[in-house]
Amino acid sequence: MAIRYNGNVAIILEVQHRTPGNLRAFVQCIIRYIGTGKSADIRFSSTEKIDSVEVNRQKLEFSYKDQEGYNFMDPETYETVTLHKELQADATDYLTENMPVEVLYAEGRPVQVELPASVSMKVIESADGVRGDTASNVQKPATLETGKVINVPLFIKEGEMIKVDTRTGNYMGRS
Repeated sequence: MAIRYNGNVAIILEVQHRTPGNLRAFVQCIIRYIGTGKSADIRFSSTEKIDSVEVNRQKLEFSYKDQEGYNFMDPETYETVTLHKELQADATDYLTENMPVEVLYAEGRPVQVELPASVSMKVIESADGVRGDTASNVQKPATLETGKVINVPLFIKEGEMIKVDTRTGNYMGRS
């Protein structure tokens, strides 16, 4: 969701509704201003009015990265859209060529890239497991094709495709 706060458009990243003991309920939000990219922690009372901003979603495919930023292609019109690194947040760790993503637009400007819940990625570097090290849930670091390092079970080898949860960055299984 996007809102207008203090005259600026901001996207809401996280929301918590709190009702402390004998006090009035309030909503605590973490927002990111679109113009500056800065985040803020804001508290709204239950009586405050908030102006919402129209938000659109568009399906794009990641093409490549260059000095300008990250380039995405619209699969219907074949137009190229360039987004800056600040809009990506953690998405850069999971973007691979031709990956479909949803881009969130507020007031016609791209504000955030939304990844699928899980992605399949190739392991490019991983140490061999030690023979006899069979205690349950033993893990080792592995480097993925984007350069992100995650912990995987000992049986995963270089060149294998694995499934990674984009919300937590954890190993989910082989793909």
